Amino acid sequence: MRTGHQPSGHGFGSPSPAPRATGTDTVLGRVTGKVLAYIALTKPRVIELLLVATIPAMLLADRGNVDILLILSTLFGGWMGAASANSLNCVVDADIDKVMKRTARRPLARDAVPTSHAFVFGMTLGIASFLWLWWRANLLAGCLVVLTIAFYVLVYTMVLKRRTWQNVVWGGAAGCMPVMVGWSAVTGSLSWQPIVLFLVIFFWTPPHTWALAMRYKEDYKAAGVPMLPVIATEEHVTKQILLYSWAMVITSLVLVPAAGVVYAAVTLVAGAWFLLMAHQLYRSVRGGAAVKPLRLFLQSNNYLAIVFVGLAVDSVLGLQTIGSLLS
Repeated sequence: MRTGHQPSGHGFGSPSPAPRATGTDTVLGRVTGKVLAYIALTKPRVIELLLVATIPAMLLADRGNVDILLILSTLFGGWMGAASANSLNCVVDADIDKVMKRTARRPLARDAVPTSHAFVFGMTLGIASFLWLWWRANLLAGCLVVLTIAFYVLVYTMVLKRRTWQNVVWGGAAGCMPVMVGWSAVTGSLSWQPIVLFLVIFFWTPPHTWALAMRYKEDYKAAGVPMLPVIATEEHVTKQILLYSWAMVITSLVLVPAAGVVYAAVTLVAGAWFLLMAHQLYRSVRGGAAVKPLRLFLQSNNYLAIVFVGLAVDSVLGLQTIGSLLS
């Protein structure tokens, strides 16, 4: 067998000389690959959604005003905190990430980064996040980030994830914390409004995650992760998705008195739209029809973004709140 011998564009048998890789190209490629691997450890797509939740909470806390510097500072600190939690999650889950097709390309699953280096990277980001938020915002915001990282890694990843189907129900609380961090960064305290926002994300997490798990249940089964779609029928799973979706929409309406007509209109329309999709999924499963749960998963991201963007716009406008109009 002849190797490296392919016809050229001119019809001659001799191959064109291949470009030589230089030492600079090799070093640059390795450095770029390593940097991208560390970025992948932080799970950038997940962080985007967490940061989206922080901004509306901050704007609601300082309704009618926009402190750009504080918002950017809090986002940076929150990004480091979320990146820390995600990196440490990759360290703990490296073994099951290698088994699941969906996660097989993660850095530790393909040995792109040493586990010890990933651990130091995650811990460094966590410490930096705490110190940054303490400096740029206040101690409460910094402590809440540390609590979030600890809960996500120690409680969800190390205890709940591999032991109970309620892993994402209670473990999802970590993903709700950005609204608490954002509110506390502005006010230095907590109130009922961020708790409502916390609960909106809390009830949103199971439908969002279970819809994805329905699509990849064989992956979770092979990895020994008892996600609800692995241990229950599709009808039971979609019924639970429907119940949590109703809880999410109802909770979002609890915040209406503290907001204006923009948020009220957006959350009503978006809630009705999402409930329609959840009901359609449940009816399709009950009727024995082919279902596409990934559609609900993707649209759940859009739902949360629409509701929180609506709240942000409403807060920036600073119009009279529904509560004050009714009083």
